[in-house]
Amino acid sequence: MTTPAELLRSLARTRASLDGEEVTYWWSGSVYTWSPDEPYERAFGFEGVNVARLVQDAGDGPDSYRLLTREAAFYLDPVTGEILETWRGLPVVHIWNDPANQKWRPFPIPTTDLGGQVCFSLEIPLAYPSPLPVAQYPLHSAGDTYRALELFQFFARRADLAGAAPSVPATMSWTRMSPWAPWMARGQRPGGLTYHCRGRKLGSYTEVPERTRGHIADHHPEFARAPEKWSEPNETSWTYFRKLNPPE
Repeated sequence: MTTPAELLRSLARTRASLDGEEVTYWWSGSVYTWSPDEPYERAFGFEGVNVARLVQDAGDGPDSYRLLTREAAFYLDPVTGEILETWRGLPVVHIWNDPANQKWRPFPIPTTDLGGQVCFSLEIPLAYPSPLPVAQYPLHSAGDTYRALELFQFFARRADLAGAAPSVPATMSWTRMSPWAPWMARGQRPGGLTYHCRGRKLGSYTEVPERTRGHIADHHPEFARAPEKWSEPNETSWTYFRKLNPPE
């Protein structure tokens, strides 16, 4: 892993599979609220699934890829772990991102040598015009600019990466700092959410916990599979909320 192309190939084998086979990641964790002069609160448990297919991006050269994915994630009761339908009298809008695609080209991916393991770090600050302008969504928008920080870490064994398999076993962590979720109806109140999760690459989608697979099958069964073709733009919690609640 001495060149950007080799690094990207190793990340691709960790995050997905070079042979185009579907790969499922599952994660779980917590969502904390924060606000000035208030204590941090573990408001929700959190569980999610991403099903991905990696394809070569022929238009950008042999070392470029497209990652085709759908991801679903659910806010859980912090005590019972059940998937929430309401929170403080408000309907909960879970995460149904279809698609959640990425284009990959060689770049100097930050890595850390952990002895027998390699950690790939992806640190993504976001700032762009919010799909929910305050003038249209005064109760559901924190501001006219969406700002968040997404922090991913993927861990793979160095011995596995030295082999020739198109996909290697992996674990991951994910932290996200974001504004209040739109469905929480907190408007421009200072503060926001911190998501803190960990997970792993599964052998197949059938290893996703049965309760979670059942919820997906009952609501959006297409999320059990990766997309077949590239499409854009990506869905986010904010664009999905706008679809459910179009401006008047």
